[in-house]
Formats: sequence, structure tokens, C-alpha cells
Amino acid sequence: MRLSLLLTCLFAALTAPAAYAAPPEAKGGSASTSTRAAAATPRSGVVPINGVDYYYELHGQGEPLLLLHGGLGSGAMFGPVLNALAQRNTVILVDLQGHGRTALGERPFSVAAMGDDMGALVQRLGYGSADVVGYSLGGGVALRMAVQRPERVRKLVLVSSSCSNDAFYPAIGGQQKGINASAAPMFKGTPMHESYVAVAPKPDDFPRLLDAIGGFLSRPFDWSADVSKLQGPVMLVYGDSDLFRPESEIAFFQLLGGGKRDGGWQREGVSRNRLAILPGVTHYEIASSPLLAQTVGPFLEGAVEGGASAPRAAQSPSK
Repeated sequence: MRLSLLLTCLFAALTAPAAYAAPPEAKGGSASTSTRAAAATPRSGVVPINGVDYYYELHGQGEPLLLLHGGLGSGAMFGPVLNALAQRNTVILVDLQGHGRTALGERPFSVAAMGDDMGALVQRLGYGSADVVGYSLGGGVALRMAVQRPERVRKLVLVSSSCSNDAFYPAIGGQQKGINASAAPMFKGTPMHESYVAVAPKPDDFPRLLDAIGGFLSRPFDWSADVSKLQGPVMLVYGDSDLFRPESEIAFFQLLGGGKRDGGWQREGVSRNRLAILPGVTHYEIASSPLLAQTVGPFLEGAVEGGASAPRAAQSPSK
């Protein structure tokens, strides 16, 4: 069980709290003239959607970018990556159901339901659509959002995430099934538990959150048939020491149409979708790795058409 907890705390490892600006009490203020100052002083609020009161923050200025964290964590796990992205984007940072400042509530914990919710949240904040970056559990939510609410998603980046639980190394999948409320005492004193009780609306819900996460991890899922519904462009990002089998990462990319042929002298065989594998990076640190921002930044900033890349026009919010 101890190894299992270490591996499934995956979603909250290396949260880098010192690099994360605490949200102000006031809600809704205007953006600073400095993107650096804007990133350091987020605007925050709560949006009720389908029985869940989602806490969100807006960092920086520019194109809307929805950033979704991993399980047992919150936006704090992105650390300096958040600040880097907020220099060019209005980053919409959301605490998913049961995480951070968003209460678990009584609604069943469902990645598909949260995918719908994120589509509604983007609209409620006044944007027609947004780029979406999701890490781990947040990647599953982002994938479901893009499948179920494609009109709300422009570019999609899935970080250390998969379309099927068959992608895990066998030992990882087996260990994850042991996560449940009975493991709660082992978390006491850990950064995951301490950060949760510091901000959660109902700190005593932590064992229930473990049951919710464990239930999700223990249920087989296979969304590979839905990958063809992704309108793209899509970027997959993994560490070369990730918890997914490398062949599964390639298989996912091939479902997106990539990795099937030579790119060609004129780039005629280059897919509009992308695959990146970061050197020397694990699943547990990828969300706060400077390499992540460096890798996804050009993809988000440029227009992607069969390998060609060019700046795109800015989108204004429809507020």
C-alpha cells in the first residue's frame, strides 16, 4: 500500500507551493498593465455548474487557456509553469470537483461530467472557446471536454495522460486499485493532505476524495474510439520516464493520425497533431517542469496546419 500511495500521489507531487501566488480575497478585479503583475495577482471566483461549485482563478492576459490539474492536487502543482503560460495567455485555473477550493459535494465523481462542466465554465466566463491543457486526471477531463463539447475547445494539450487504462505499466494499474478511504491515515502529514485541509471547504472530505479517485482508477476505461472525434490540433506530452508504456504513447499518437509515415521533404506527411517526449522527466514532476512550458508554448502560440506554424490572431472574450 505504501508504494501504491507514493505512485498515486503522482498527481500531486512537486506542487512547488512557493511559486504559486495565493488568490486574493477580492473577486473580479481588472488586469494589471504588467503581465508579470497580472500573473502574480489572480482574479478569482466561484461558478456553480451542475451541482458543483467550481473555484477558478484568472492569471495573466491574452488568449484564454484552461489549465486542469491532476488528481489529489490543485493548480498549485503547476508552479512556475503557470507563471510562464500566463505571460502570453489568460490562464483559467480551475480546482476540479473535490480538489482545492472546490468541494466534493454529493454528485458522483465522473470525468465525463467534469468534461461537460468545463465546457460550461468557459462559456460562463465569457469565452466562446479556449485552448485546454490537462495533466493526468485533468488530461482525462480535457479529453472528455474536447469530445463532448468540441465547440468550446480550440487546441488541446494532454500531458501525461491516456485514452485507455491499458496504457499504464501493469504494476501501476494494480497498485492504483488499492486507493480508498482506508488509506487516509497514511496521508496525514504529507504535502497532499496538508495542502488539501488548508483550503478545502470541507477538510474532513479527504477520505471521500480518496474513495472517488480510487473508484475512478479501479474502473476500466477506453476512450480510443472517441479519439477520431477530436477536432484538434492535439498535442500529447509525456516524460521519457512516465508511468505509461512508451508503445501506448505512440499508439495514442497514431490514433490521432501521426506516426504512420515519413514527414517528407516538403513536410507533406507531417501530422497537424504533435507528440513530445521530455527527456529525464517523470510523471510526478512533469507538471512543474520548465520543459513543459517550453514545449507547449510554441504549439499554443502558432497556427498549426500540416506542420506549418505561424502566429494567429488574438481572440477577445465575449464578455
